[in-house]
Formats: sequence, structure tokens, C-alpha cells
Amino acid sequence: MTAALSIAVADDEPRMRDYYCSTLPLLGHRVVVVAQDGREMVERCRNTRPDLIITDIKMPDMDGIDAVREICGVEPLPIILVSAYHDVDLLDRARREHVLAYLVKPIKQADLEAAISVAMQRFEEFRALRKEAGELRGALEDRKVIERAKGILMKKAGLDEPEAFLRLQKLSRDQNQKMGEVARMILRTAEAFRPV
Repeated sequence: MTAALSIAVADDEPRMRDYYCSTLPLLGHRVVVVAQDGREMVERCRNTRPDLIITDIKMPDMDGIDAVREICGVEPLPIILVSAYHDVDLLDRARREHVLAYLVKPIKQADLEAAISVAMQRFEEFRALRKEAGELRGALEDRKVIERAKGILMKKAGLDEPEAFLRLQKLSRDQNQKMGEVARMILRTAEAFRPV
């Protein structure tokens, strides 16, 4: 079972909003936003950041996909789209956003529970991959900076490459900083002494 979530729901049909408000607590979740259209959902989600959004697609003023795009522009959230229609164009638009599940009305409680579980699991996987990609980008950037700093040490201190690397390691240990930060400091210092 999925941990208790704060969920935002949006649907232009009052009976669907009532359904979510009565069913989601039975599944152990809290409904923190109830909106009747996409615009209202965007406004309400600015003040209350939910763990998950369940939204109808076709609504007046702003549809669910456009609302999700605006909300997730700040920070990605897991999304479950709901529709009375199985529409290829809508599915194509949904794939381009943070949509992790798609339900066709009428929705049974068991289907809703399964969709929430799958959406949250996929979103955690997405977050882990995003974090890993960020760490890899950081490591690659650090490696480039370290290589440039080694080059400066080799040139200015007359060291060979292994000696320059050992010097960076020692500075890193002595200053209790990551090698990338020490390398950036060397680059800034070298820049300060460059003739104008």
C-alpha cells in the first residue's frame, strides 16, 4: 500500500469531485485541493503543494494537461490524468508532461488505488534517475575543472601530471573540501593573476 499522500483533484463534474473526496480518504490519503477547472487547480496548487495530482483532461477555462504543465513548471509532480474518452491526441499530449497514469471514466476504487501506487513508484524512479543524472553532470564538470587545475599546477609549479594530481588531493584533504572546489579555487586564483 502507498504511504498517505496529500492529493489535489480537479474535475468539472461535481459527482467526480465528490467521488475523490469520499474514496481517497478510504485509501488512506488526504484531499488537499479540490478544483472544478484547470485554472482553479493551478491557483490552489500554488499555495498547497500536493504529493500527487489527479485531474480530468477536458475542463472549462484550462484543460488538465495545460494546468499540469504550468504546475510542474516549478517542480515536477506525479500526475494521473482522467478522461471520459480514449483519445490518441490527448494521450500524445499527456506523454510530453509528467503524466504517470491515465484512467478512463468510470473509475473503480481498485483502479484508482493501483494507478496511485504505480504513479508514485514511477515518480520515485524518475526522481532517482534525475538525481543520478545531476550527480553525473556534476562529476563530469568537476573532472573538467580538475584537469584544467592540474594543467595550471603543472605549468606554474613545474610538476608532472601525477604530482599535480597528488597536490590537488593534498590540498583537498588539508582544506577539507572536495577536489572540484579546490580546483575551482586554483582556476580563480590563476584568473586573478592573468594580465589584463
